[in-house]
Amino acid sequence: MDFISERLLDYVNSHSDSIPPLLDALARETHQKVLQPRMLSGPLQGRFLSLLSQLMMPQRILEIGTFTGYATLCLAEGLSEQGKLHTIDCNEELFAFQKKYFDQSPYKHQIQQHVGAALDVIPQLTDTFDLVFLDADKKNYLHYFEAILPKMRPGSLFIADNVLWSGKVLETAQSKDIETKILQEFNKKIAEDPRVSTVLLPLRDGLTLCRVN
Repeated sequence: MDFISERLLDYVNSHSDSIPPLLDALARETHQKVLQPRMLSGPLQGRFLSLLSQLMMPQRILEIGTFTGYATLCLAEGLSEQGKLHTIDCNEELFAFQKKYFDQSPYKHQIQQHVGAALDVIPQLTDTFDLVFLDADKKNYLHYFEAILPKMRPGSLFIADNVLWSGKVLETAQSKDIETKILQEFNKKIAEDPRVSTVLLPLRDGLTLCRVN
């Protein structure tokens, strides 16, 4: 979901950095072959994630929710020379798709794919992370936040996607709409949590940035 007109969005994209050809190819194949291609990070969000990563030059990045790897490659653009990016996804059927594009990138030796439930994988990771991007199942957003925060150093950046949930966070959630309820709780929690400093941006479907205090 975008919160500005298509015409204005085209203007914004045309006045931002161009998209690397590899990402264009990944996006095209995702739309051709993968269910729910709208889960892909868009060009503007991708350039924003890339810029944040380049500003930080992180040694260690964690991504929770790989999908086809578009955001992964955007985040990898800022990795330090010896940096490493861990990315977790529970859909093993997408592993080969992701790897095909990772292997074509300059970061193929810096990206480590993990297949499985993130709440099982995260405790096994021994790294301390400078940058975390959360874009996975919404029902576990609160659990993911609590699981990863102890593995982040002060001054590091936690980013969560889809926090506006197509605007549904403004409405009273239906009894069966667990995802909206969880996102409302998550947004309230991190806005009030003294362990982080938070800003919620209306970029695409909502992007929250938290600096670990």
